Amino acid sequence: MKDLLRNRSALIVSALLLAGCVAPGVPPSGRHLDPTECRDLAALKSNSPPTMAQHRSELSALRKAGYDPSPLYDDPYYPEDLEAAQRVVDHWFETECQEFRPG
Repeated sequence: MKDLLRNRSALIVSALLLAGCVAPGVPPSGRHLDPTECRDLAALKSNSPPTMAQHRSELSALRKAGYDPSPLYDDPYYPEDLEAAQRVVDHWFETECQEFRPG
């Protein structure tokens, strides 16, 4: 039971992806990441020193993927929920941001 609860967020995100649904506020079709998010995520992946704006873009993308950082720092599913959202954002980056990926 404990393992099931621990993986709850990953299961929910996976189910949403399989069902074709997305997090609230994100249109069900079209792009999930805007060009600024693509550019900033590409810069973060290049291991160059990150800027605050790049971190904000990354957090914006993670929120679109369903991650909600707890303001009280008491998220019982951390880091599993963050990792699940990161996998979704990585998938979006790979499928939507080809022009920003190194060739």
